Amino acid sequence: MNRGLKVVEVFIHGQKAGRLGQTADGTYVFEYTAEFLETGFSISPIQLPLRQGVFAAKAVPFYGMFGVFADSLPDGWGRLLIDRYLLKKSIDPGSLTQADRLSLVGSHGMGALEYRPESAEMGKDTKTGIKMVADEVKKILMENYTGNIEMLAKKGGSSGGARPKAFIEIKGEPWMVKFPNSGDRNDAGVMEYEYSLAAKKCGIEMAETALLEKVYFGVKRFDRKGKKKIHMHSTAGLLNSDFRIPSLDYLDIMRLAESLTKDIGEIKNIFRLMVFNILCHNRDDHAKNFSFLYENGRWRFSPAYDLTYSGGFNGQHTTTLLGKGLPEKKDIMECARLAGIKRAEADRIYGEVHDATGSLRRRFK
Repeated sequence: MNRGLKVVEVFIHGQKAGRLGQTADGTYVFEYTAEFLETGFSISPIQLPLRQGVFAAKAVPFYGMFGVFADSLPDGWGRLLIDRYLLKKSIDPGSLTQADRLSLVGSHGMGALEYRPESAEMGKDTKTGIKMVADEVKKILMENYTGNIEMLAKKGGSSGGARPKAFIEIKGEPWMVKFPNSGDRNDAGVMEYEYSLAAKKCGIEMAETALLEKVYFGVKRFDRKGKKKIHMHSTAGLLNSDFRIPSLDYLDIMRLAESLTKDIGEIKNIFRLMVFNILCHNRDDHAKNFSFLYENGRWRFSPAYDLTYSGGFNGQHTTTLLGKGLPEKKDIMECARLAGIKRAEADRIYGEVHDATGSLRRRFK
């Protein structure tokens, strides 16, 4: 593959949105095309409003990249796969620019953004069974294995998060399947599946989920509708927040929703999810675990994802509530007041989540 790429073109739904280029100091600049300014939308309303001019990214927290494009780049497991694949090809991963890595993502990333030139390095994906992927994941976790790294890189190389995962087609539809990490509980897949069922019972919107092979948690991709790609933008990327450390408060996310959606219903959706996370000990609720979708000319809060029992940052919630890592019910109600949710409505939502999660909380306490 060619290395040292400085410029990539950004496309969405077949239309060129703009050009992204690396500057001398390693940070990036972006400019919309004239045509997209006429017919498109702001792909990142806070960082990249739809207007003429050259935008300059900040050096942190995304290593000189804009948050919306950093959302396309793999981290954790996905980056491990890509880097190990590159090493197998005798390519130093450290020699790649961020533009090189976006070129590797090409048209296969999360959401709807695509990048050109698209590297042919990864090739086309092939259909592979869950058991085969699971076996290869175990080898990767146990040793410095690269035997079938191409297959894993194609299936999980654009993913984020620490847990091994792969994009697998199930009955003609795209799903994400998670596999246990070396530090996971034996019932990690079962637990996440039961959390998804409980969340739906609480009235939280989630994509279709399944427990595959009675072991692996699977979720249907909500950034795809048939062949249509849905633009997806994380809260971390929108607010230029470092998801690796506590950097946001739930009230920040609600105020972001108010700004983007102008819909109190979306704020209530976030409030309901917040109550669930607090009551059910989902403390790995970092800034990249909340996203917004842009579809049919409007933004909305995405379906919930990555819900499971987790320890969080030093045993506390990674996203704080009114500055507290271990909030109480009184903090939840004060947040509702500040977010414009009436007390009776907040009490009703809290009660619904509390009553629907009793057995879940008892089981995984």
